[in-house]
Amino acid sequence: MSLPLYVVDAFTSRRFHGNPAAVCPLSAWLPATAMQQIAAENNLSETAFVVQSDERWLLRWFTPVAEIELCGHATLATAFVLAQLHPNCTEFRFDTLSGELVVTRTVAASRNTDRYTLDFPQRSPQPLNSAVALSECLGVPVLQVAQTASVWLAELESAQAVQQFKPDFAAIAALDCRGLIITARGDDCDFVSRFFVPKMGVNEDPVTGSAHCGLVPYWSAKLGKTTFFARQLSARGGELWCELSGERVLMSGHAVLYSEGTIFVDGY
Repeated sequence: MSLPLYVVDAFTSRRFHGNPAAVCPLSAWLPATAMQQIAAENNLSETAFVVQSDERWLLRWFTPVAEIELCGHATLATAFVLAQLHPNCTEFRFDTLSGELVVTRTVAASRNTDRYTLDFPQRSPQPLNSAVALSECLGVPVLQVAQTASVWLAELESAQAVQQFKPDFAAIAALDCRGLIITARGDDCDFVSRFFVPKMGVNEDPVTGSAHCGLVPYWSAKLGKTTFFARQLSARGGELWCELSGERVLMSGHAVLYSEGTIFVDGY
């Protein structure tokens, strides 16, 4: 069986920046074991599989080791690919493990400058009394700790502290959480972050839409505002324009196609 496969750099308008995601359009679902094998072979932080269902799409995401319930950059990448296949479409409705997710495309002069806005559920952070213990574990001062879904969010002293943080992935994997966000107020933006998920086979995710479902309400409470420009300070870097809208978080960004090809899967 041959299948199309696209690799898209999301939350950036420049190749080799942002977060690369693989997107595999299907006519019908493959067995989950096959999709997991494809994701492991791609060895990107996420591979998205999408199936059209009337005027909607069914969407699933896999890391190299597991299926996950929410992913921002691979959703943006999927909408970008669908926009190439359906150039007149400016709204994409996805049915996912996290319910309906909507992506709206704002058409610009060139496809690489089209902006995609993701409508995601917010994940309100709950305070944790773990700042001292986490400071000792990470080896840097932690001002505050909160939990958003199954992820811990740690506020550091500055954007420079976030940028220069040297992660101990074994120590982070040993924490009682699925992943760790570190964040701080930005110098040339509202806030910055980095995201580590070694338990899911992704030591550091380059740009993470789902993390901003918790970051946006966290910084909204701290800064007293609802619109933000954010940077993720991974080696590749990424940019997000965010808004807290009631119980939803809107995240906007660009995407650029890196590759388009064919993969071959036996036995299905």
